[in-house]
Amino acid sequence: MFRPGMTWLDISGKPIAIHGGSVIQEGDTFFWYGENKERTTGKDDIWHWGVKCYSSKDLYHWEDRGVIIAPEPEDRSSPLHPARMMDRPHIVFNAKTRKYVCWIKVMGETAQTRSVLTADSLLGPYELVRRDQLPLGMSAGDFDLVVDSITGRGTMVFERVHSDMICADLTDDYTDFTGHHSAHFPRPGVPSVREAPAHFHRQGKHYLLTSGTTHYFPNPSEAAVAENIHGPWTELGDLHPTDVTRTSFNSQISSVFKHPGKRDLYIAIADRWLTLEGAEFESGELSARVWSIFEKAFAVPKQELSDEDKQLAHTLFAAVDTSKSGHVWLPLRFDGDRPRIEWRSEWSLEEFE
Repeated sequence: MFRPGMTWLDISGKPIAIHGGSVIQEGDTFFWYGENKERTTGKDDIWHWGVKCYSSKDLYHWEDRGVIIAPEPEDRSSPLHPARMMDRPHIVFNAKTRKYVCWIKVMGETAQTRSVLTADSLLGPYELVRRDQLPLGMSAGDFDLVVDSITGRGTMVFERVHSDMICADLTDDYTDFTGHHSAHFPRPGVPSVREAPAHFHRQGKHYLLTSGTTHYFPNPSEAAVAENIHGPWTELGDLHPTDVTRTSFNSQISSVFKHPGKRDLYIAIADRWLTLEGAEFESGELSARVWSIFEKAFAVPKQELSDEDKQLAHTLFAAVDTSKSGHVWLPLRFDGDRPRIEWRSEWSLEEFE
């Protein structure tokens, strides 16, 4: 049974410690990997402790397989140094090279870069083959990797920071860019610019789920659909239309996983970054207020915040401890081409054909 937002323990009884994650299936085993936030308490400069992985046969019970891409605490220049803001790793398998290819995003003071690692096995060891790259010369934020199941073509979908969304084709080995790309969803800036793209295929069409740009604070997710990954994309609006708090049920989607044994089950894998004691986002009052603060702070012209709102914002920023962040897995349902997510306090795979 899935219980979104509740603390999810692995089979040893410890909280699952990965975020910005994705699920890959190999044979009869599922692998869930992501950035390791075990040591990211907000009290020091540790942003991550490498990339961690869990395995499962049923998606409910997960075994800790350890850190598959280790941090490099002795080398402050490394993209894997714990103080460098590495997150949202994505791993794909290249059928031609027989390599697993992992791209990571690293946020810097002036730009957001990419580094690439490869391995012969999903669980590693991984070798750094390209580092601190500006994709096509762009500062590149959150991203997803897409592999065409028919042609094998690889594409990266990424946020050109505070601007728009870029779809950029990868070279045959998935470790670089061909140069061919397209731009979509232009926005005037934060908080409306789209980030955290999560791509999936369904019935021959491409879908893209994205969030707004409000740091760790939840905001309304949106969906879009296209016949071709380079567009044109049709925007479908709010992905969580029944959520009156406008916070995507206090979560941010990192990826979408199609269950191989179910006819039409797509699972949105999301992070609940904020887990504040006594602050129930589902009640609506606090979460709606936080979103209104962001809308005011980034409005053009900028709107002045009240002293009370300023104090709340300061308290929330000081309270972020991602070592305690949770997970929200919810099924997508479809009205024609339009995906929707509704709140379920608990649900199971057995409900689906």
